[in-house]
Amino acid sequence: MTRRLWTESDREVLRRTYADYPTENIARTLERTVGQVRHQAHALGLSKSAEYIARTACERSMRPDHGGRATRFQPGLAPANKGLRRPGYAPGEMARTQFKPGRAAHESANYVPIGSLRINADGYLERKVTDDKSFVPARRWVAEHRLVWESVHGQVPAGQVVVFRAGQFTSEASQITADRLECLTRAELMRRNTIHRYPEPVKQVMRLRGQLSRAIATQEENP
Repeated sequence: MTRRLWTESDREVLRRTYADYPTENIARTLERTVGQVRHQAHALGLSKSAEYIARTACERSMRPDHGGRATRFQPGLAPANKGLRRPGYAPGEMARTQFKPGRAAHESANYVPIGSLRINADGYLERKVTDDKSFVPARRWVAEHRLVWESVHGQVPAGQVVVFRAGQFTSEASQITADRLECLTRAELMRRNTIHRYPEPVKQVMRLRGQLSRAIATQEENP
């Protein structure tokens, strides 16, 4: 692509489009390389909008190859050790990492029925909604405030989340009502939760709280 100077008209197009459109598309429109567009955007102090970042992150998560989906073990494929399993068969680290006898009894002792309530690690009230073994244990529970919102408004739209309105948080089931809740896009939630909008003393408290939470979690994992 031939190198040429940026005109004011080119810069105006960049100002109007850079925040919300893919850089590759802008580069094709302006007949420039992606690198040239990014360099000029940086020089003009432009950046992608929070909505664009959230949207592209969501689109990436839906790609067939995201998170190693393309290389996962697929249904119908035969495992490499098929026909080799026999009493005492435990090559490598298998013996150390295998489930030990009594695991089923342990899970049975911890069983709670559908409809049970619990407080999760973040302080939110959750309700057990299924015993389906195809779900990992954490997925068998759903936040009570989401269930309340859906009972009034229907399923939460894709890319959105249900949250408590400012100052309305509670973990008491009887107090979690639809008027305390609102549905936001993830971009709106990100802007609301960003630490940079708080005064410096509040930022310090939030950082210290994060450090304390991480230290407690590490201690619990390594007693």
